[in-house]
Amino acid sequence: MEQFITYQQPNEYGYYGKFGGAYIPEMLHKNVQELKDSYLSIIESEDFQQQFQALLKDYAGRYTPLYYAKRLSELYQTNIYLKREDLCHTGAHKINNTIGQILLAERLGKKRIIAETGAGQHGVATATVCALKGLECIVYMGEKDIERQAPNVARMKMLGATVVPAISGSKTLKDATNEAIRDWINHPNDTHYIIGSVVGPHPYPDLVARFQSVISDEIKWQLKEKINTELPDYVIACVGGGSNAAGAFYHFLDDLSVKLVAVEAAGLGVHSGYSAATTTLGVPGILHGSKSIVMQTSDGQVVEPHSISAGLDYPGIGPLHAHLFDSKRALFLDATDEEALNAAFELAKMEGIIPALESAHALAVLKKMKFNKEDTVVICLSGRGDKDLTTYMTAMEKK
Repeated sequence: MEQFITYQQPNEYGYYGKFGGAYIPEMLHKNVQELKDSYLSIIESEDFQQQFQALLKDYAGRYTPLYYAKRLSELYQTNIYLKREDLCHTGAHKINNTIGQILLAERLGKKRIIAETGAGQHGVATATVCALKGLECIVYMGEKDIERQAPNVARMKMLGATVVPAISGSKTLKDATNEAIRDWINHPNDTHYIIGSVVGPHPYPDLVARFQSVISDEIKWQLKEKINTELPDYVIACVGGGSNAAGAFYHFLDDLSVKLVAVEAAGLGVHSGYSAATTTLGVPGILHGSKSIVMQTSDGQVVEPHSISAGLDYPGIGPLHAHLFDSKRALFLDATDEEALNAAFELAKMEGIIPALESAHALAVLKKMKFNKEDTVVICLSGRGDKDLTTYMTAMEKK
């Protein structure tokens, strides 16, 4: 009898199929090994779970609604539900992970917290939980992202975080991650690195996916309440590193009747030279501590990505998503900057919800897919659009 293989968890070496692992400098081996040896016993303990669930409920504001988008459903002739992660405290799904990791850091005795951020939502969420727990917080952010995500930078500073600009390379998320890793190498004993997505060396992809799995856990029981089935026909989410998608997909990964759709940023066009469509443009390679699919040149140099959305401006994807692509468990599509903008304005005008530009990429594929009238389509609305208003205003001025 063939043994069933779960998509949810990596093997003991941190691999999802061909992708994953821990490719790290010797200086970080102790930190990563400490995390690997202890994370499951800590996060599965009754004490941890009680504290985690209480903070998700009373602090982050979970559960988040599963909203039936009536006018959008009529337009696309199907049944569209929006998982409202934009209504979480701090305005995105990122808080789910940072609450979990700050509780883990406390139990590991770490007093100093570092993080990387692109769109700023993870930086804000990290600064938020550090303020909650009275811990030092340093957030690395690309200089370009600091300019285009000014409201989030202000929020981080108000929460007491030190925001350090990354001024190398494309000055975006990739470079902020590089700087955070350098910091960790220089402060191995007292520092915990809260990685914001399902990327990095094992066990981070599994750790973050577990904390974000609350999204799909809620979708299941919310659908059961609304339409008397736990299983949608489609789950759609945007993917940069891929934490909101990992969370939205998690409890459906092993139920093959649920179609999973991951949407990457095509930028100015997949083959324009200004894109972040990793699965189309990338090849297997090592990035930020794990083997995944990476946009790189023939000699292994990382290709600079481009997206109008700072959170999708990343030249790789998490190893779980690389495996979902490689195994064809998930369908990977992409949306251009313009398509994402159009989808954002459509949602705002039809449902009174202004989405983050990242989430707008997921909405954009509604125009590219064919659904049946009876289908149940769940879209993870990963964040709210306040942080992107400058970009939206610029787009409106051009119209």
